[in-house]
Amino acid sequence: MPGPFDISMELTLKDRIQIFSKLGDLLSNEEELKEWARDAYNQNNWFNEENVLSAIKGIKAMLTPNTLEKWLGNYKIQRTDAKKVGIIAAGNIPLVSFHDIMCVLLTGHIAVIKASSQDSILIKRILMKLTELEPSFQEQIVYADQLKNIDAVIATGSDNSSRYFEYYFSKMPHIIRKNRVSVAVLTGEESESDLGSLGKDILDYYGLGCRNVSKIYVPEDYIFNFFFESIEKYSSKINHHKYRNNYDYNRTIYMLNQVVHLDNGFLLLTENKELVSPISVLYFERYKNIEDVKVELESKKEKLQVIVSLNGTFPNSIPFGTAQCPMPWDYADGVDTIQFLLNI
Repeated sequence: MPGPFDISMELTLKDRIQIFSKLGDLLSNEEELKEWARDAYNQNNWFNEENVLSAIKGIKAMLTPNTLEKWLGNYKIQRTDAKKVGIIAAGNIPLVSFHDIMCVLLTGHIAVIKASSQDSILIKRILMKLTELEPSFQEQIVYADQLKNIDAVIATGSDNSSRYFEYYFSKMPHIIRKNRVSVAVLTGEESESDLGSLGKDILDYYGLGCRNVSKIYVPEDYIFNFFFESIEKYSSKINHHKYRNNYDYNRTIYMLNQVVHLDNGFLLLTENKELVSPISVLYFERYKNIEDVKVELESKKEKLQVIVSLNGTFPNSIPFGTAQCPMPWDYADGVDTIQFLLNI
C-alpha cells in the first residue's frame, strides 16, 4: 500500500476539481453506460438500466465545475500527509459509495475500499475512468477484502452491523452510518404534478435507498384516490420480478392477517406508526394538527435522512421530487465528510 505523500506534490485542489469535472463529461457515452448497466444487472438484479443510468445522471450533476467549486470553496483544504481511509461501501442503490470515495480523493487521502458484493462492478468502472484521466489517482485507490492498517474509516451498514463497526473501529476516527429513512408531509393541497414528483421519491430505485420516502403524513380526512391517480405513471415498477415478488408477498400477508390496506396494483399503503416500511409498501399516518407532526419528526430526527414536502415548506424539508437528487454538500446522516477527512 502506498506510503504518505504530500497533496501538493502531484495535484493541487484545483487540478482535482478539473479532473473530477472531466470525469463527469466522460459519463456521456450512452452505449458504454448501457453496457455497464448490463454487467451490473448480472451482479445485482435490482440494478436495471433505468436505475444505473439514473444514478450516473445524479453523479454527473455533482461533477460540474461550478458545483464542485461551490462545494469545496467552503473548506480550507491545504497540504497534508495522506492517511489511509477505509470505506465499507453499501450496495443498496448503484454507486452509492461514490460520494465517500470522491471526498477521500479530493482531500488527498488514500481510499481503501471494501466494495459491496452487490455493487463492485460499477464503482470499479467509474474509478477506472478516473485513473485513465489522471494515473496518479491510482496511488490513492486500493481495493481490500479486509480493512487493516488504516487510519480512519467510513462505514455504511444496518443498525446491526453498525454496532460491530462501532466496536471494531472505536479507537480510530470514524463515521459509522446506521439505517435511516425518509418521510413526506402532505397538506392535501398538492397538485397532480406535486404528487407525481412524490411518487418519484417513493419509487425511484424501487424504494431501496435511505433517501426514498417510506412513510407519509397526511391530514386526518385525506382520501387517497387522487394520490393513486397521480402516481399511476410509475405502474411499470411492478414489472420488475424482484419488486413484484415483494409486492405479492406483502399483499398476501396483509390479506391473510386481515390488515387494512390500500392497493393500486403496484404499491400497498397501510396505516402504521413505524417509519420503515417493506419494499412495495408505503406507510401513512394521519394528523389533526401539523404542529404535532413537527414535534414527532423532531423527536425522530436521528432516524431521518430526508423530509420532503410541498415546495419544501415544512421545516427542514426539501421539495417533492428531489429526495434522490443530492448535491455533494447533502451529506448522509448530516455528517460533514470533508470536514471529518480534514481533521484526521
